[in-house]
Amino acid sequence: MTRIDLNSDLGESFGPWPMGDDVSMLSIVTSANIACGFHAGDPAGILSVLKEAVRLGVSVGAHVGYRDLVGFGRRNMDPSSEELIGDTIYQIGALQGLAKAAGTTVRYVKPHGALYNTIAHDKRQAADVIAAIQAVDPSLVLMALSGAPIVEQARSAGLTVVCEAFADRAYNADGSLVSRRLPGSVIHDPELVASRMLRLVKEGRITAIDGTEIELEAQSICVHGDTPAAVSIARSVRDALVQNGVALKSFTHG
Repeated sequence: MTRIDLNSDLGESFGPWPMGDDVSMLSIVTSANIACGFHAGDPAGILSVLKEAVRLGVSVGAHVGYRDLVGFGRRNMDPSSEELIGDTIYQIGALQGLAKAAGTTVRYVKPHGALYNTIAHDKRQAADVIAAIQAVDPSLVLMALSGAPIVEQARSAGLTVVCEAFADRAYNADGSLVSRRLPGSVIHDPELVASRMLRLVKEGRITAIDGTEIELEAQSICVHGDTPAAVSIARSVRDALVQNGVALKSFTHG
């Protein structure tokens, strides 16, 4: 049977400012990328989300990012290697402590926002994130953008890499994501998103924004939790996959 993992970025609320519907998303996804406090999230909120993930049997990973609360981690930055390695280790470690208190274990790392997009192609920053993961726990899986150079770079360094596709994001012909600054970068129609992801899982192909057909390797699909229709989109994707014989299971479960 064909299988796929569904992941979402959660734990991003900050104090009294809510971000997304984490409880609903946790009932849909199989893996949760939990903010670590640098781009979003506060310890009490993160701990609450981790406990809910445990209750629902959802695998958790560290959603590490640049030290950028104001910009939500979406601003490009150029930290030194010492800074980036230290910051990445710090975030993974913080989530490991909270996860232990919640009764679970951090199983993977998914960089967030600008860091995610930068290390997809920037070999130096990619090497720093890889080195940080290996320093903490070489068995941690790295989740990375399908088709990006970091996939082979991390695998060559000895990490297990899971490639992901984005359910609600438009793609360029080269397999990169269309910039959020451009129109059409985010797809809001739940039925369209679901049909695109079903085709990706079944055929390994997706239509780029210019109409080009591209091939993508994907063991996981990201359904964003911070858009207005996030829950309905995620549920549409899940329903379409299940109804067409696709098994939903975290990649951390063998």
